[in-house]
Amino acid sequence: MSDLFTSAGLEQDAPRPLADKLRPKTMDEVVGQDHLIGPAAPLGRMLAAGRLTSLVFWGPPGTGKTTMARLLALQTDLYFEQISAVFSGVADLRKCFEAAAERRTTGKGTLLFVDEIHRFNRSQQDGFLPYVEDGTIILVGATTENPSFELNAALLSRMQVLTLNRLDEVALEELLSRAENLEGKRLPVTDAARAILYGMADGDGRYLLNLTDILLGLDFEQTLDAAALVKVLQKRAPIYDKDREGHYNLISALHKSLRGSDTDAALYWTARMLAGGEDPLYILRRLVRFASEDIGLADPNALVQTLAAKDAYEFLGSPEGDLHLAQAVIYLGAAPKSNAAYKAYKAATKRAKETGSLAPPLHILNAPTKMMKDMGYGKDYAYDHDTEHGFSGQDYFPDDLNREEFYRPKERGFEREIKKRLDYWAKLRTNLTPVMPSKKSGG
Repeated sequence: MSDLFTSAGLEQDAPRPLADKLRPKTMDEVVGQDHLIGPAAPLGRMLAAGRLTSLVFWGPPGTGKTTMARLLALQTDLYFEQISAVFSGVADLRKCFEAAAERRTTGKGTLLFVDEIHRFNRSQQDGFLPYVEDGTIILVGATTENPSFELNAALLSRMQVLTLNRLDEVALEELLSRAENLEGKRLPVTDAARAILYGMADGDGRYLLNLTDILLGLDFEQTLDAAALVKVLQKRAPIYDKDREGHYNLISALHKSLRGSDTDAALYWTARMLAGGEDPLYILRRLVRFASEDIGLADPNALVQTLAAKDAYEFLGSPEGDLHLAQAVIYLGAAPKSNAAYKAYKAATKRAKETGSLAPPLHILNAPTKMMKDMGYGKDYAYDHDTEHGFSGQDYFPDDLNREEFYRPKERGFEREIKKRLDYWAKLRTNLTPVMPSKKSGG
């Protein structure tokens, strides 16, 4: 199969990007995706059987989605048609379907590869259904977004989702070695700088080869160390789309790391989000929520510390205020954890919705008018401060609702002290004979 440059009418010796020169020619040459291409893996079994189903390749940029689609078409003798959802519309799709139907009459099948398939709207996605169902095309879509969020359920049910991994250091080293062998020279960098190069690539093989192309095309008087390499190439911003799934994945990772009291992991995810350009106030809002949801009264100071960090950040801004955010993360990670307050509120809310508009008992209602007094408002109310223990033991639930226990503090942190207080009052409530108010009276 001709490459992009040949099909464009360029000479074979015309300048070509390193990533194109090294494009795998067989599936065995694809790196980092052995879980998909091995003999017992999904693609390995399909190729062995000579039959493909429609697929979704889901994975980060530069992991081989387009290359694998091309190789699938080549190894199953299908015509390879490629479009991008960014640049294509209904008219382009119609042309693809018509051409595929015409080929089918001659016995030639079509693999239609749709890059960024999640960019098509739902009605456009629906347009694929009849052609996938009747076999006019084998549809292979590529996406960096979670297919379960971005693709129609009807289309998704007719496709198999295969997840591509970001390239690890072993895979990146393999790509870099191939590039050095092809060009006949080794990159002029130290081992430490080589590791920095992998970090810059951030799992993206295409980006690594583009960086390598730049370095191999330059002349250096001496080997580059890490600092010199960064100066030459500039640092790549981490892949982090603030309004996409990565945004929610990382904030979830932070929240769960804090809940698990893994302070170091929580600091790492915080740093990842900040490096990706996340709004620090968004992170602080999640920390404020966490302080009550997962710590609560086990450490009442957690909320104070977090709000103080928010105030300090708003006062200083970045980068100085980032330290206060980090301090809050450390405090929350190290604090004792309890979701008792959160669960108590949820349980009370559920009960309140179930019981509708039950009125408070009359004895705890004020009686500013004579009519209300005659009706029994405030009658037999026991003023707790005037009792022996400062606790009357009266019932404050509605008359038609038995008292319930919503809040069950944990035996950790400050909640241990709260539990002692609640147990003390529960014991008093059992042993005392409180003044029992008369039930509803009056008209």
